Amino acid sequence: MTDRTLTVEQLIHEDGSVLLTATGELDHHTAPRLTRTLADAPVSPGAPLVIDLSGLTYCDSTGITVLVTTYHRVRAAGSSLRLAGLSDSLTRVFQIVGLDQVLSLYPTTEAALAASRH
Repeated sequence: MTDRTLTVEQLIHEDGSVLLTATGELDHHTAPRLTRTLADAPVSPGAPLVIDLSGLTYCDSTGITVLVTTYHRVRAAGSSLRLAGLSDSLTRVFQIVGLDQVLSLYPTTEAALAASRH
């Protein structure tokens, strides 16, 4: 059994947007860490929640469920969820299940944060 690790860092920008950076493996064993951080992240109307997934090395269906659940919570609060830096393989999974049609995907965190300014 491998040592599954996930680190999550949070940064709140001056404009109120929240950037979370997830690094490592997101699976059944590590998803509770991301779930707790997301539950504690401040969400307010007009201030997006951006999750940088560029450091994610693995994501299973549990991780995808956490992201979809967060999408619903953020939408209910009048805000938006933006996912940035997805690997090609994770992007492909999102396309196969149709989540690319629901979730906002950006190549970089800079692009996701800049979308608020346009």
